Amino acid sequence: MACFIVPAVEAVAVTAAYLATKKHEQKITAPKLSNGVQTTDSDVKITWSKRLGWLMALLWGGVLLLAFEHFWHGEVVPFPPFLSAMSSPEDTAEMLHEMATVGVSMAVTVTAFWGVMCGIAEAKVKRVKASLAKEN
Repeated sequence: MACFIVPAVEAVAVTAAYLATKKHEQKITAPKLSNGVQTTDSDVKITWSKRLGWLMALLWGGVLLLAFEHFWHGEVVPFPPFLSAMSSPEDTAEMLHEMATVGVSMAVTVTAFWGVMCGIAEAKVKRVKASLAKEN
């Protein structure tokens, strides 16, 4: 009924973290670029803003898809209270239970998948750096 709300809250938090991290990284790299300093192979890495961007895309994509699916089935309506499950106390209790079980498990699964994805990407970067070091 409203399981997409939990990943949506996580997506909002990740978006805020992404924007803050991106701004911080720009402050760090701006002086290097203004001095004409070129990046070296050792500077090549996957930034946290890039990683958070991946998580943000995964979460927002899932949230939008689930919200559309719930709208399609009439569980989300375009008028107050917007969630059909909030029309009665019994339905609201069921909705909160679904959010606590299904919503949390979806958010944890997506975040765990993202963690594995970041680990694989970091391993590939290390492998490329090692092969470049061998060549030089």
